[in-house]
Amino acid sequence: MRKYIIGDNQELTRFALESLLQKDEETVVYRAFDKARLVELLKENESAVVLLDYTLFDFSDEDQLLIIAERFSLSQWILISDELTPQFIRRVVYSSHQFSVVYKDGPLSEVREALSAVSRFTRYLSQRALETIITQQQQEDETPSVLTTTEMEIVKGIALGKTTKEIAAERFSSIHTVTTHRKNIFRKLGINTAHEAVKYALRAGLIDPSEFYI
Repeated sequence: MRKYIIGDNQELTRFALESLLQKDEETVVYRAFDKARLVELLKENESAVVLLDYTLFDFSDEDQLLIIAERFSLSQWILISDELTPQFIRRVVYSSHQFSVVYKDGPLSEVREALSAVSRFTRYLSQRALETIITQQQQEDETPSVLTTTEMEIVKGIALGKTTKEIAAERFSSIHTVTTHRKNIFRKLGINTAHEAVKYALRAGLIDPSEFYI
């Protein structure tokens, strides 16, 4: 009997994955809504396949993800997200053969191919993921883009623990505009989470450590 753990906090995606998996009567599907629950389920099901949207989970950085995967070395992981930075994909893929990578906006056939691959204990990288890795390798020595003044101000807001709504209100901007800026910041810095943005900003001197609430 094959066991799966779905770690995705988007209800529609979770429902679609469950429907796809439960077509096979020989499967058991569990849900995890945060890192702590995911670890609990892996303790009980060490060889489970984890279908995870890393960008929606409470991982502070990829190191935490890699540590958990290493701890449960019999588990296999299919990362399914809208956006993953090239640096993240390359780090995870090069660090462990437990990880497959597909995208939510890719064809359903890729998810099926990934599931088929892990059933044979091999991994699957979508064409887009492969191209991302190759491009990142070619550009690894390039200097990251400089943040604009607006982006630096938004990084400060993130560091101070402000929500997107609060930052938008302070700047007299729409939530959509601030969300777009956040995506651009994450892309430029090569990160996936707000915590990583804060760490990068502190290291780079983009914000004053005395203003940051630890």
